[in-house]
Amino acid sequence: MIIYKSPQEVDKMRTAGRIVAGTIDRVLAAVRPGISTADLDGVAEEEIHLRAATPSFKGYKGFPASICASLNDEVVHGIPSPKRMLKVGDILSLDFGAIWEGYHADSAVTVFVGEPPSAEAEKLVRVTEEALEAAISQVRPGGRLSDISHAVEQVVEGAGFSVVREYVGHGIGRSLHEDPQIPNYGPPGRGPELRTGLVLAVEPMVTMGDWPTRVLADDWTVVTADGSPAAHFEHTIAVTDDGHEVLTIRL
Repeated sequence: MIIYKSPQEVDKMRTAGRIVAGTIDRVLAAVRPGISTADLDGVAEEEIHLRAATPSFKGYKGFPASICASLNDEVVHGIPSPKRMLKVGDILSLDFGAIWEGYHADSAVTVFVGEPPSAEAEKLVRVTEEALEAAISQVRPGGRLSDISHAVEQVVEGAGFSVVREYVGHGIGRSLHEDPQIPNYGPPGRGPELRTGLVLAVEPMVTMGDWPTRVLADDWTVVTADGSPAAHFEHTIAVTDDGHEVLTIRL
C-alpha cells in the first residue's frame, strides 16, 4: 500500500534529508587513500548523532553498520570493515540513511579515491549520476511510476552500460522501505500515478558489464556476477504540487 505524506511529515523528512546531506559532505571530506571503510562509518555515525538523529541502517535486519560502503565490483550493501583500506583508483559507493522524529531519508553517492582508474570508470560514474538526474526530472504529479524507471534505462543503456535489475528504488517514510518499488528499467507510462505527498528513494545501480549480481558469504554485499565495476547514486524526492523537491540535496 502506498502511503502519502502530509506536509508536516514531509517537513520531518526534509530535516532528515538535510542531516543525510551534511553527513555525506563530512564523510566525503574524509575519503583518502589509507583510511578504512570502518573509519568512514565512524565519521558518519558520529555526524548523524551530533545532529540528534539516528542511523537508518544500523541494526536494520541485522546490518552491523551506519553506512554501506561498496568498492569496485560491489554494487550495494558493502559492510564497512577496519580491514578494508582505501587505495588510489578505488570506486567507492557510499549509502547513507538517517531518522529524524521517526522519518527516514536515504541517499547514495559514488566517488573515486584519488584519480579514476580509467576513462571508462569515470564515464560509468558520470552516467549513473546523469541517470539519477533524468529520473528526478520525471517526478511530478500526473506522471507514472515507470516514467522514472524508463528514464534511468534510457540514459544507462544509451551509454553502453547495464542497469541492475535485482535491486530497486522504493517508497520511504516512517519505514526505510515502503511501497512502491521503483525498478530502474521498463517502458514509460505504467504503474501508479504520481501524486503530491508521495516520497520516493530513487537509486540507479549501474554496471560496466552485464547486469546479474550475486551476494557474498556475509549475506549482505552485492557484487556484479561478472566482476565488472559498478556505481550507485540515490536521492530522496517528494512529489509536490508543482513538481518535486529533492530532500537530500547537497548544497
